[in-house]
Amino acid sequence: MPIWRRWRAQFLAWRNALFASTRFQDAASRFALTQGLARRHANRLFDLGAGFVYAQIYVACVELKLFQLLAGRPPQSALALASALGLSPVAAQRLLRAAAPLGLVEEIGADQYMLGPLGAAFLGAPGVEEIVLHHRALYADLADPVGLLRADRAAPTALSDYWRYDPSGAAPEAATYSALMAASQAQVAAQAISSLPWRRVRRLMDVGGGAGAFIAAIAARYPHLAFDLVDLPGPLAAARGFLAQAGIAPRVRLHEADMLSADLPRGADAASLVRVLHDHDDGPALDLLRRIRAALPPGGRLFVIEPMRQARGAPRFGDCYFGFYLWAMGRGEPRSPRQLTDMLRAAGFAAVKRVATPLPLAADILIARL
Repeated sequence: MPIWRRWRAQFLAWRNALFASTRFQDAASRFALTQGLARRHANRLFDLGAGFVYAQIYVACVELKLFQLLAGRPPQSALALASALGLSPVAAQRLLRAAAPLGLVEEIGADQYMLGPLGAAFLGAPGVEEIVLHHRALYADLADPVGLLRADRAAPTALSDYWRYDPSGAAPEAATYSALMAASQAQVAAQAISSLPWRRVRRLMDVGGGAGAFIAAIAARYPHLAFDLVDLPGPLAAARGFLAQAGIAPRVRLHEADMLSADLPRGADAASLVRVLHDHDDGPALDLLRRIRAALPPGGRLFVIEPMRQARGAPRFGDCYFGFYLWAMGRGEPRSPRQLTDMLRAAGFAAVKRVATPLPLAADILIARL
């Protein structure tokens, strides 16, 4: 171990012993120069315990469409909102009071509420509503986090049930998760549009592209592009209608194939994996990268677009949110840019470049070139 790491470990051990001391905590809370630190630590510990409650307040606001009710309207009282929310005035007031400290609504006077900054941001973020509502399955699995960690990952969970895939697309769940994936692609596509060299691409192969929402967003900005969309029959059945409605069906070739086992179509000079790799364990993910490498011509590029560990400005999102989300789903893991770079090189890609995106929380991007 390098000497600087030993020194850091020794310092952290000293710090932890200090913070764990009841006497130090009591003294720190009374001393003017350390009061702020003591309060911040106390508040953060409380927030960790109360986080699930905060999340449920958010879910209640979303389910009741509170933000839409407040949008563009003057201050409203709990009594005025109660009927539209389907709540008693007392329950409506309890929800509004709870949503205000979270920034979801703004309390501007005695029992007078307007849309808050986070409520307004929610309204301006396509797909967030669908993401929030599908979290019911995740919350059910996290009700017993230790049991979840100790269970066989192959054991069924509410989340694995939600994402249970029917290749034909006939299962009731197929339409639900296809709609969720399409709705949540807007922010991801926005990062890709602003960050990647699309004018240098002639034909893009989107692997595991579902109903084609990502392709449609790119196609709207770059009319010169043609596409190959690769997925199983269920998503492609939805893609036919979606792409026709978007007016880009003539520019897209559909390929029914299991990306984890079938050879991929040739002819594209670039490929994209949009939130695909983190859904799969290392073995299948590496095999998929090798299949893409085999399908691309010399000089071809692969765009890996997904949330990653150690994202700039959003360090909790990868390991905390996606770490447990994918554990509950029963497969996959969040990976850092370094882990993905090593995997891409192992698959035969020679050069890998990380591209900065405006919103890493939605997606980080790697460009791998043959």
